[in-house]
Amino acid sequence: MENFQWSTTDLVDETTAYINHKTEEERSKLRNSNGIDIQENWEEIVKVTQVKVSKKGEEHIGKKEGIYVTLSVPSLEAYDQEGLEIFEENIIKVLQKIHSKEQLEKVLIIGLGNRTITPDAIGPLTIEHLHNQDIMIQENCIIYAPGVTAQTGYETSEFVKALAENIKPSLIVIIDALATVSSDRLCKTVQITNTGIQPGAGVGNARKEISKETMGCPVTAIGLPTVVDGPVLISDAVESLFKYISAKISEGKRPSSALSVSSYSVDENTPILHEALLPIFGEWVNWDKDERLQLFQEVLTGQQRLFVTPKNIDDWVSAYVSMLASVCTRWLSPA
Repeated sequence: MENFQWSTTDLVDETTAYINHKTEEERSKLRNSNGIDIQENWEEIVKVTQVKVSKKGEEHIGKKEGIYVTLSVPSLEAYDQEGLEIFEENIIKVLQKIHSKEQLEKVLIIGLGNRTITPDAIGPLTIEHLHNQDIMIQENCIIYAPGVTAQTGYETSEFVKALAENIKPSLIVIIDALATVSSDRLCKTVQITNTGIQPGAGVGNARKEISKETMGCPVTAIGLPTVVDGPVLISDAVESLFKYISAKISEGKRPSSALSVSSYSVDENTPILHEALLPIFGEWVNWDKDERLQLFQEVLTGQQRLFVTPKNIDDWVSAYVSMLASVCTRWLSPA
C-alpha cells in the first residue's frame, strides 16, 4: 500500500516512534540511543507520561526539543466533578514543575481557536471565562483571544508576536484544542509542552508556529484533543469488533454468559483470536491495526476529509473551560 500520511495527531505519545517502543525495555533502548527520555506513572486516576526530547532525539520522534507531559484520565466523564478536580490538581503540579517563579513575572495568556465552532472554542472561551471572573489575575497577566486566520485575514502568530514585542512577557501560555488518533482519548487528555505550538497542525491546516524561536520568549502550550480523524474511528471500530467476537468465543457457553442483563463490556486488553476469526474475516484479521488504518486512509484519500467530535462536546467544552480558567488563576495568582 502507498504510505499516506493522512491521519495526524498533536500528541507526542501518539507519534510512530513512541508507539513502536511500547515496553519499558524498548523505551529504554529508544532513549539511550536517540536522546529521548520517557517516564510514565499514575497519580490517582491520572496517567502521567513525560517525554523529554533532546536535540538528537528530534529527528527520531518528529517533535521539537523540549518537554512534553501528557495527562490522561481514561474513566473521565464531562459530569465527573471529582475526576475533573483531581485532573486540575495534577495539571497545576506539572505547570509548577516545569516553570520557575521568574518566568511568571509577566505572563501573556493566548486562547487560540474559533469560538463559533464548539470543538475549537476552548481557547477563546477560557479567555472569556477569565475576563468574567470575580478574582482576576491581571496583576501579572495579559489575556487575549486573537481569533483564527479565516476570521481575521491575518496569521494568528503575527498577532501574538506583535503583542509579545509590545508587552515583553516573561512567558507566553497558549491554550488550544488538539487532534488525536485515538477515539478513547477524546476530551480525556491534556498535553503540556514548553516547545510552543503550530496552530491547525493536527487537522492538516498548519499555520506559522508560536514558539520561543518566533516570539523571543518561552512559550508553553496547554492543549486537549477534541477531534479525531474519520479513518481512525473506523479502525477503532473494527478493532473493537474483533475483540468483542474474540471475547464471546472465549466465554463460550460458560454459565456466567447467561447471567448478563446489561450491554456486553469488553476489556480493551482482550486478545484477538486470529485463528478463530480467520474464517469470518479472512487474511484481513491478521493485519495489525496500523495496516488497517492505512487501508482506510487510502480509501478515503479522494473524499472530503472528516473530523469527528463527541456528541456531548458542549458539556466537555464547558467543563474544560471552567477547569482551565481555574488552573490559570491558581497557578498564576501572586502568592
